[in-house]
Amino acid sequence: MYKLGDYVVNANNGVCRIEDIVTMSMPKEKKKKECFLVVPVSARTSRLYVPVDSDKNQIRPIMTREEAEELIEDICSIEAAWIENDKTREQVYKDAIFSCQPRRLVSILKTMYQRGIKRQAEGKKITTIDERYFRIAEKNLHSELAFVLDKDMDEMKKTIMEKVIKAENKEASNGVISD
Repeated sequence: MYKLGDYVVNANNGVCRIEDIVTMSMPKEKKKKECFLVVPVSARTSRLYVPVDSDKNQIRPIMTREEAEELIEDICSIEAAWIENDKTREQVYKDAIFSCQPRRLVSILKTMYQRGIKRQAEGKKITTIDERYFRIAEKNLHSELAFVLDKDMDEMKKTIMEKVIKAENKEASNGVISD
């Protein structure tokens, strides 16, 4: 159970702070429910209400500094989620984002980066789907890492991209990239 003042992560809003626990009537519910009043760090005027007993994992604890540093170091070893089928790929992107799991976000970021390089080599632009989910995954991952490590978002973006490019170059030199 979370307590007041805890920082958590929400798939749609990134890093949030639990400001209160309130009892409220929920649509389609006969009885009142306890909810966390959650405020996104990046949008202090927004308010989210997350049922305390929700089975939908709408929030998770923010990672520790050690977990964040370990994730950054592991970026090279996290595999891209290469999927050829467009509809399947979009669903994998959605699932990764709503899972709120940083390693899954890294995996799809690496996938989108690889697809972007491949499409550029073919004289094509990045797809709208890839671009949209890349921005969401990037924002979610970078905002949490920047918050935990007390870094600037741009600095975090640069650090992550350097690791992804390093991993890409390493995989390319080993002949791992598929087409």
